[in-house]
Amino acid sequence: MKALGSFTTETQRHRGFQGMSLKSRIRRSSFLSFFFSVSLCLCGASAAAQSDGSQQNKTGRAGSFAIVGARIVTVSGGVIENGTVVIQNGKITAVGPGTTVPAGVERIEGRGLSVFPGMIDAATGLGLAEIGQGANATVDIAEVGSNNAHAKAITAINPHTSHVNVTRVNGITTVMSAPAGGLIAGQGAVVNLNGSTQAEMAVEGTAALVINFPRIAAGGGGFGGFGGGGGQPVDFAEAIRRRDTQVDELKKTFTKALNHARAMEAYAKDKSLPAPSTDLALEALVPYVRGEKPIVFTAERERDIRAIARFVGEMKVKGIIVGGQEAWRAADVLKQNNIPVIYTNIYSLPVREDDPYDYLFEAPSKLQQAGVRFAISTGDQGAEARDLPYQAGLAGAYGLSRDEALKSVTLYPAQILGVADRMGSIEVGKMANVVVADGDILDPRTNIRYMFINGRLIPLTSRHTELFDSFKERGVPERP
Repeated sequence: MKALGSFTTETQRHRGFQGMSLKSRIRRSSFLSFFFSVSLCLCGASAAAQSDGSQQNKTGRAGSFAIVGARIVTVSGGVIENGTVVIQNGKITAVGPGTTVPAGVERIEGRGLSVFPGMIDAATGLGLAEIGQGANATVDIAEVGSNNAHAKAITAINPHTSHVNVTRVNGITTVMSAPAGGLIAGQGAVVNLNGSTQAEMAVEGTAALVINFPRIAAGGGGFGGFGGGGGQPVDFAEAIRRRDTQVDELKKTFTKALNHARAMEAYAKDKSLPAPSTDLALEALVPYVRGEKPIVFTAERERDIRAIARFVGEMKVKGIIVGGQEAWRAADVLKQNNIPVIYTNIYSLPVREDDPYDYLFEAPSKLQQAGVRFAISTGDQGAEARDLPYQAGLAGAYGLSRDEALKSVTLYPAQILGVADRMGSIEVGKMANVVVADGDILDPRTNIRYMFINGRLIPLTSRHTELFDSFKERGVPERP
């Protein structure tokens, strides 16, 4: 028998098989078929165990609730000590220090607890990918082709992903889940982390269009974050030419969408005109190229962000930067074109060898000091979205004030995504996405005690809590 670490070449393996007798070959083929069948069954069982019914999105219970005697952090206003929050019919109906609790409302004792608005992660792929590697059938994050404007994340989100439970027990009630891949990736959706169907989860089914804006990629090594990431080096002037060519193609696509919309409107008024051909991708672009809805542009480097600002100004669209490692360096053009930043690099490593270790930790505070609207996001596909409060807390330790750090994951993302009229703060009339905790919600030591999403009291269970409960009472085995 060969040692575990030894191997043969593909040619040697092939010759060995060819040299066998027919009976031996049949026996070996049968064994291999059996082996792979068993392997697939085991993999399927493993995947099922990871996402079985116990980990499905538990939707909680509806009702009327009053959180009494708590510290209320409204975010949009001041902090109310010893206050009351009343929740009825999925809305916040009363907030204040002397609020009368209506009859028949379930009282929750809030003494020693703090009430916060639910946190919002504004740039994720949550629900679009369950197991990123090894289970391709659970991944639906990207489509093929360059223009997928008609691809909607809301139709692909899995309401029963185990990432929902794991994420929301940390105080995150809402995310924007968006597709990736291609030049125009598709449309992202703002969803609550509760509901049995996509429709029940949806806050804004088509919230923003995602464009992976062409960048200057010279290749030839680098540190992985930008450029070609080790590909064949390209002359810088050639890299600029390639980028400009792609941008020109994008502008032509936008112009086609505007012309297509005009043709459709003209035909709707006068049926004697030639009927325009159906083009789902162009039709999906119309509200975005007209500036009615925002476009999310992915970019990290200053030069690419400045190119986006020029594009936004020329095309007269609403732009949002996602990523934004060097966004603070382009603060002048971002402010000029009213382009906010959804910053996703708190956990990233500095790109250049001579960057200080806290270079990316300080970026949100620099954006805030420069007057650029911003929010903090994990930028994760789902499994690590639960770390959103810790990332905001880390930014708070490197220049961002506590109030600004909290706003960066509550009110600010709601404003950037256009849903601040419904969530992001504790105010009467807003959706009851409310979190009750025993401390600062951005502190890893804090525990979430109660959570409401759209007025429903949510069970604070997940795969993580179940594993913790299973093993916390396990005794230390005695030595033999």
